[in-house]
Amino acid sequence: MFIQTESTPNPATLKFLPGKEVLRDGTADFRDAEGAAQASPLAGRLFEIPGVTGVFFGYDFITVTKEGPDWQHLKPAILGAIMEHFMSGAPVMASAAPPNDAGQAGEFYDKADEELVLTIKELLDTRVRPAVAQDGGDITFRGFENGTVFLHMKGACAGCPSSTATLKHGIQNLLRHFVPEVQQVEQVA
Repeated sequence: MFIQTESTPNPATLKFLPGKEVLRDGTADFRDAEGAAQASPLAGRLFEIPGVTGVFFGYDFITVTKEGPDWQHLKPAILGAIMEHFMSGAPVMASAAPPNDAGQAGEFYDKADEELVLTIKELLDTRVRPAVAQDGGDITFRGFENGTVFLHMKGACAGCPSSTATLKHGIQNLLRHFVPEVQQVEQVA
């Protein structure tokens, strides 16, 4: 098994491409070892590596966020854990339940704005999310209120130094161009 790695705009996050499907539907974002171990054997295994502080699964990639040690020290252990997991045949997620970010839980917007929200989501899904996935992350819609779009950044995008520029100059300008009612874009946790 050959696992490729790619750097991301976030220096604390590295993208791993195992050459296999990781998650068929949705994404999964883990920020603590206990929750990761319960939900995913692979995420739990990665959190056992000292210095790992975040694990994110996309369709065909895994991003790992670290604190402390240099990548040159962590990368071999991470590659080994990913390889062992896929060679074992164990599932990525502990249950067949949808990943922790699936669905539209927590969304807020006025029903009168539903058509605008559908347009915003369409733009995010077709123009923003594929580009962000290339960088090892994901962005999901959380809400729309008084001209402000609220987005949740995950994976490599969470805590990335360039995430503010991505939000304000990239996504905000795109949404304002196609949906004049959008005045600004804000990040939510």
